[in-house]
Amino acid sequence: MNTSLSRCDIFCSVVDNFGDIGICWRLARQLVAEHQLQLTLWVDDLQSFQRICPQVQPQLARQVIAGVDVRHWREQLPPLKAEDLPDLLIEALACTVPVDYLQLLSEHRPDAVWLNLEYLSAESWIEGCHGLASPQSQVSIAKYFFFPGFNSNTGGLLREQSLVAQLSQFSEDPQAQHQFWQQLGIADAMGFNQKISLFSYEQQAIAQLVSQLANADSSSLLLVPQGMLAEQLRQLYPQLQQQSVWQTGQLRLHILSFMPQPQYDYLLAACDINFVRGEDSIIRAQWAGKPFIWQIYRQEEQAHQVKLSAFLQQYLQQAPTELATLLQQLHQHWDLELPLLDLWPQLLQNQQKIASYNRQWRQYLTSQQDLASNLVRFAENKFIMPRNFS
Repeated sequence: MNTSLSRCDIFCSVVDNFGDIGICWRLARQLVAEHQLQLTLWVDDLQSFQRICPQVQPQLARQVIAGVDVRHWREQLPPLKAEDLPDLLIEALACTVPVDYLQLLSEHRPDAVWLNLEYLSAESWIEGCHGLASPQSQVSIAKYFFFPGFNSNTGGLLREQSLVAQLSQFSEDPQAQHQFWQQLGIADAMGFNQKISLFSYEQQAIAQLVSQLANADSSSLLLVPQGMLAEQLRQLYPQLQQQSVWQTGQLRLHILSFMPQPQYDYLLAACDINFVRGEDSIIRAQWAGKPFIWQIYRQEEQAHQVKLSAFLQQYLQQAPTELATLLQQLHQHWDLELPLLDLWPQLLQNQQKIASYNRQWRQYLTSQQDLASNLVRFAENKFIMPRNFS
């Protein structure tokens, strides 16, 4: 009897441009590199994919990148043979796998494991749902819910084996950081008092933050990756419509071109404060071990605020009271699009304390197994166990 996985398919529907494909691409590479799976990544938007992975050629229906078989997921799938079908199917982040694919999988690979990889959440209810089966009426295989999360009762977080050690070493190496900034074309970056990465959805309070940094006593380098907020800044400040760099008072603002994921990880480690948004970048900010402010993905009827509160409760459970209060206020103000005003000087005053606490939080997270390893172990256990869903 085969007791281990060899083939895996991931289906990814690109939503909000980069978040979903960012997660799927990291997972795909890790499953190949660290778990030696033959992996096919089905993606419905190769143009967006190319923005975070320059090797992608959007005109190709099939290509191999970093050992991953990348296939363009069109409405009509190409003909598939039985030997093309996986041991493990991952339906990522609320996408819908085509019915004809599922029927083919059910017919030829009834022992396959089908996982529904859910969105990241810190809410307590996911611990009871993680790993539960969801029998399907159209096919003979069952779908299991797999929830990423921040404790050992969940699927964990995406984390490559050597990532934290590499980022920690980089953070303590000024020469490596100087070389990094030179590669970005910002050779004098190390001379700024604060280096801030700002990856955000549109933000009503952005003009107040720009003004605050421009009129501060110390200098700031503000690095804004291409995206929604960069476009908003271009509308607010005409100087940025013709150029990607603008100096105003104590602030220099750079709009950055899209960068490969590993380079973004090092950007977070090179900066002193990181604003992050959505799911992928909040995970990477925690591995960087620097102060961060998370703008969670907005949902109707303010449902996202419940998710943010749940995260803050877990994240700050061991923090000193004053520090926890400050970090709660910073996150809540940014989420509600309120000016940071006097909270910003408090952040700068407590910057080292926050960084120290975040490294402690990171140590707690790294004491748990990573998402890819948990996922493989879970799937292998299901793969070798007899299953009856009737």
